Amino acid sequence: ISSGRSGHETPRGHFNVMEKDPNHHSSLYGDFVDGSGRTVRAGVSARSQSAPSGTHFAGASMKWFLRLTGEGVGMHIGILPGYPASHGCIRESVDGAKLFYDHAKVGTSVDVGDY
Repeated sequence: ISSGRSGHETPRGHFNVMEKDPNHHSSLYGDFVDGSGRTVRAGVSARSQSAPSGTHFAGASMKWFLRLTGEGVGMHIGILPGYPASHGCIRESVDGAKLFYDHAKVGTSVDVGDY
């Protein structure tokens, strides 16, 4: 897995799956793209950056998303660089994310900690 990087630490504790979405897209992090779908600015925060003229925000794909908090932290497919790199979510391999997604139900308990 890859958890939250410094300043965006993944919250530790006991959670319950709040939502399942097989094709979730972030409402906070993604890219600014133009009308043809070309990425004009990658890796942006919709919270702190404004879209350049002629572009719109396209949220980052978070396939097999399991929401753990109301603030948007969850588990999903992601890049696994071998160190904490996310904005707080728990990034998983394709196989791991699919396995959890297929077996977890809304309400399933999830404990997050240093194991």
